[in-house]
Amino acid sequence: MTSNLKYTKNYTEFGEPYQLVLPLSLEGLVPDDDSVRLLSHELEGFDYTLLYQAYSAKGRNPAVDPKTMFKILAYAYSQNIYSSRKIETACRRDINFMWLLAGQKAPDHSTIARFRTGFLADACESLFYQMVKRLEQADELSKETVFIDGTKLEACANKYTFVWKKSVGKWEEKMFRKIQDAVQLLNHDYIQDFSVGAETRTQDIQKISRFLEETCRTDGTVFVHGRGKRKSRNQRYEELFRRFLERQTVYDWHTASFQGRNNYCKTDPDATFMHRKDGHMRNAQLKPGYNVQIGVDSEYIVAVDIFQDRNDVWTLVPFLKTMEEKLGFRYPSVTADSGYESEEGYTHLRECGQAAYIKPQTYEKWKKRRFRQDISKRENMKYDETADTYTCHAGKSLWPHYIKKQKSKSGYESEVTVYECEGCRGCAYKEKCTKAKGNKKLYVSKSFLEKRQESYENILSETGVRNRMNRSIQAEGAFGVLKNDYGFQRFLLRGKTKVKLEILLLCMGYNINKLHSKIQKDRTGSYFFPVKGTA
Repeated sequence: MTSNLKYTKNYTEFGEPYQLVLPLSLEGLVPDDDSVRLLSHELEGFDYTLLYQAYSAKGRNPAVDPKTMFKILAYAYSQNIYSSRKIETACRRDINFMWLLAGQKAPDHSTIARFRTGFLADACESLFYQMVKRLEQADELSKETVFIDGTKLEACANKYTFVWKKSVGKWEEKMFRKIQDAVQLLNHDYIQDFSVGAETRTQDIQKISRFLEETCRTDGTVFVHGRGKRKSRNQRYEELFRRFLERQTVYDWHTASFQGRNNYCKTDPDATFMHRKDGHMRNAQLKPGYNVQIGVDSEYIVAVDIFQDRNDVWTLVPFLKTMEEKLGFRYPSVTADSGYESEEGYTHLRECGQAAYIKPQTYEKWKKRRFRQDISKRENMKYDETADTYTCHAGKSLWPHYIKKQKSKSGYESEVTVYECEGCRGCAYKEKCTKAKGNKKLYVSKSFLEKRQESYENILSETGVRNRMNRSIQAEGAFGVLKNDYGFQRFLLRGKTKVKLEILLLCMGYNINKLHSKIQKDRTGSYFFPVKGTA
């Protein structure tokens, strides 16, 4: 029995009658309290001058209005949709995305990708801080203190494409010694006086290569290759220094890509390899990533930045400067965890008139009995402020011996006083007190200790206890939502500029969802969670 069934690409030709039941307008299908309405309202009042300037005045008009495209991207990130192909699917099938399009044709994935990486890159930061200013105008920010925290997010790069600065330096130095030997032989054979300096090695090798190329051309040297062919002296030297030049060019490229770091990634040169504990064995794997820093106020993310340094200590000062520049005001106090403690950070906060609520790095150790019984620790020695001496467990004095200056990675210079014991020979407690062969020494930065003590007293106050508790809830909680609830564990784009664009869109979506949640729960205008027992 033969069948007349035939499939076509146009499924409406099958002929089944369907009754149209959807309304002609999508307005009634979007609930009145849906977050997409709030997002459209908030983003409608932004200044999109920078975004429209990214488009050329010549040529055809964009397929979708740039403001509408930005709304689509912001809403997509708030709904945990990050792939351009999935955003395209949502624009064709999701009622809320259709409502945002307002009758415009759904953009395809390439249009979305070009808009995100090309047109939006320069304008996104301005749009993010416009949202923060709207929250400020709505009296949603306390402007009392900012909670700072950071996390490491994996870059869109391959795992095993690292380049180490130490390794590059070792091989470059080894090749430099070979170059010196080759230059000596060259000068002897050609009666020349070439030299290759450590600072100008690339230019010097280029000069020698040009000389050898001209010599080969003048002598009419015939280059031979393959087994059984004997190369001439000109060919041997020309090929040798050409290889030197190629390798030196690669080393120069590596050195320029480090940008003050100890390593970088080949597939994303802006990414740095960092220890991450997200593996199934939680064993601190090295993966390419970025250090994401956020500032939180009243549960909203008010500032965000991307850093290539894996240590939070060096991010605090530049992050605070950027935050003040973008927000247009300065927070009276800063609350952060012990990973941000440094003399440079304390000094910057004091110069700016900001109170520091930073937990000392030894705060948890101070509570332990083992630390309090350790006679080698400075904290367990008596200090005579008048004589400026410490007294060890054996009753001997440690006198200030000299002052040395230390310069940090960022260029900050601090003074360290070195104290030395009057005599450790024959002391019964020396094995427990020091491992030094001579007398015990203490390295003390008086300025740092004084600023640390001030911050320590701040965190023990009633305000400090409230700030520390709220920092763990609001700042760490924000990262918990972004990484776990939103499932954002890895960037999709490459390069620091595009990575920052992604995290800005994600934080905008987070703020919209947070505002929506607070409105629905009648919590607008609430800034802090009360400490248990004080509410």
